[in-house]
Amino acid sequence: MTPKGEGTGTLDERITGALVGAAVGDALGGPVEGYSPEQITERHGGRVRGVVGPWNGDAWPTARPIAPYHKGDGHVTDDTLMTHALVRVYATVRDHLDAYAVAEHLVPDLMTIPRWIPELEAEALPLQRIFLAEKWLVARLHYGHVDPREAGVGNIVNCGAAMYMAPVGLVNAANPAGAYAEALDIAGAHQSSYGREAAGVFAAAVAAACSPGATPDSVVAACLSLAEDGTRAAVEAVCEVASHHTDFESALVPLRRAVAPYDTVGPDYRSPSLGARRPSRLHSIEELPVALGMLLVSGGDFRHAVLGSVNYGRDCDSIATMAGALAGALGSEVPHDWAKTVAESSRLDLDAPARTLAEVTREIFDRDVHRRRTHEAAYAALAGTPCSD
Repeated sequence: MTPKGEGTGTLDERITGALVGAAVGDALGGPVEGYSPEQITERHGGRVRGVVGPWNGDAWPTARPIAPYHKGDGHVTDDTLMTHALVRVYATVRDHLDAYAVAEHLVPDLMTIPRWIPELEAEALPLQRIFLAEKWLVARLHYGHVDPREAGVGNIVNCGAAMYMAPVGLVNAANPAGAYAEALDIAGAHQSSYGREAAGVFAAAVAAACSPGATPDSVVAACLSLAEDGTRAAVEAVCEVASHHTDFESALVPLRRAVAPYDTVGPDYRSPSLGARRPSRLHSIEELPVALGMLLVSGGDFRHAVLGSVNYGRDCDSIATMAGALAGALGSEVPHDWAKTVAESSRLDLDAPARTLAEVTREIFDRDVHRRRTHEAAYAALAGTPCSD
């Protein structure tokens, strides 16, 4: 096990840890998504400590409101489906992405290529599984022909874009500012306001976690140096509270209390308030600050960060996706038994997207170096100064 709080590992190891870690966190959180910590404890006879079955047991095919999705038993959700789709876009473009890449590549991927959907236990178009906030991409970009840079305006403001931005942070490994800017551009096709901001900050967090010697504290510091408005305030408030805890059990209620003033959904996650998910400079999504808080509480340990996120409840598959990506990028080992169960149950090769993204990341870095040196030479000529090697 990598020591807590010490960022180690090669580029390939960081990318694998982040993407596999995100998928495992997603799968662990899926079956308890939408419930409170108290409900989770009552249903499972204590805290969730690993992969669990569907909330409604064998009645999952018909039990509402979750049916027909088989949530549980190691099945990933739309968080992982969207993350892997974005990796495929990088594999096609083989360079930095923008909102136009979403329109030209991500949307056709969602609409035209059947894939195995674990929760449906069938091959289907990803479009048939993703949530309405993600279907918005198809409605606005494919049918509405909206400028991709502005297509996110009007969508509900939630974690829809942020949840799959880990690949952006990995492509910009050790460059949080670059990851933040790229994710903001990409997310403009999907989200506005604090939903878009969270996408940028989460990508920056993943990039910061890839830096040699990174720690949970340095990841949070990178986020605070870039975040704006309510997102910054929420991260600051939650992480200040998290700094006083070393066990998720004692942190569950304080973290929720800290993020509540910035969260528009309200106390009942399944019955959002009338003001929920509307644009605001004062508010934040809940998932990102809590994921960062759990990263601090755990000291960067994957198992602790993910289990804390899962047992927090509410949108815990996305919280655990983010916490898992961050802990994995820091170099904390993803439990092999969890990863094996998730891969087999979801019928996914969790390592393949990481291998692809690592290869593409190296190509993009080489292009970045060439572009930077070209600019340096041009600037030196303009300024009449020697160009450094």
